[in-house]
Amino acid sequence: MAKPVPTLAAGSAGTVETRYLDLPEPVRLDCGRELHPVRVAYETYGVLSPERDNVILVCHALSGDAHAAGFAKAPSEESTRDGFGAEDRDGTAGRGLGWWDGMIGPGKAFDTDRFFVVSTNLLGGCRGTTGPSSIDPATGRPYGSDFPVLTVADMVRTERAFLDALGIDRLAAVAGGSLGGMQALEWAILFPDQVDAVVAIASTHALHPQGVAWNAIARDAIMRDPAWQGGHYHDTGRAPDAGMGVARMVGHITYLSAPALEEKFGRRLQFADDLRYTISEPEFEVESYLRHQAESFVKRFDANTYLYTSRALTYFDLARQHGGGSLTRALETVSARTLLIAFSSDWLYPPSASREIEEALRALGRPVEFHEIEAPYGHDCFLLEEARQTPIIRRFLNVGGTV
Repeated sequence: MAKPVPTLAAGSAGTVETRYLDLPEPVRLDCGRELHPVRVAYETYGVLSPERDNVILVCHALSGDAHAAGFAKAPSEESTRDGFGAEDRDGTAGRGLGWWDGMIGPGKAFDTDRFFVVSTNLLGGCRGTTGPSSIDPATGRPYGSDFPVLTVADMVRTERAFLDALGIDRLAAVAGGSLGGMQALEWAILFPDQVDAVVAIASTHALHPQGVAWNAIARDAIMRDPAWQGGHYHDTGRAPDAGMGVARMVGHITYLSAPALEEKFGRRLQFADDLRYTISEPEFEVESYLRHQAESFVKRFDANTYLYTSRALTYFDLARQHGGGSLTRALETVSARTLLIAFSSDWLYPPSASREIEEALRALGRPVEFHEIEAPYGHDCFLLEEARQTPIIRRFLNVGGTV
């Protein structure tokens, strides 16, 4: 099996610092509640044009945050650089890199010599934007499970309110992978006259039933941990790290493919040349790898944020939300040019889902491109196959111009 193509040589976004903005007005949510105050963590890369017409909003996947590119001025102990073999790729020195650093910067897919790129931590997050671990002004304690249930549309409306506060009316593009791609598609429907282009990578118009099922298992793992305490575990000295670790292991496996696991681990034993006949300790390299993934993740991510974000992505269903069950009707208001990229080995967000979006947009006469990339790493391809995505995205953003 071939290794991922190395990231294209290009400039860095440099050293960046996460900033914070408090929204002036409450955010109205689909569940019927209003949320206030709301703080948004964000980073920017590049220079905003005098006309303010060169803005690209980058939306992150479930476990991402606002730090999408460059090197963090104050790197956290645990890296947010996800993707199969991220530690092998980045090493210790790469822990401060943004989660999509290979895609954002001078000469990269989202070229900061041309565009002003904005990345926010989504609503419900745990890395700077208001979420379940934030203080509830009504009680003076963390919201916990009293935080309102969210939808992807709620996240997008929060992003719209954030950009309003920055004085940005229109977007040259909205882009993202996985849950980030869902946000991009939602943007094109909710604010069709404010988005010029959409780049949705390894995403879907609705998570397939198998994806819904895996997410349900992950949430149950957290909520069945006694340390979850009904969602009010903050300041108790106990957190549902065991359940959260299992949720991460389940989620991580869904992001991979069988061939990728076979190549990296096979059935190789971890600590010995023969079986040790143990139930409690890992025998195989793949078991040890999953435990390491779990231990690293619980150090940087809040369990309640995982629950709320997972629920939001399972609720996402464009046909149900906007089309009375019809995807074509749901996309009728879309005016943005749309780029869809999918990966052959991604069984969680399969290429067929992107193909269905393409067919619906073509039936409406809307401008759309679909590219399926042959790659063996499953859903994680959108984080790994940066070099193969870059020319496609650059060409699309140049509206057919040369790259």
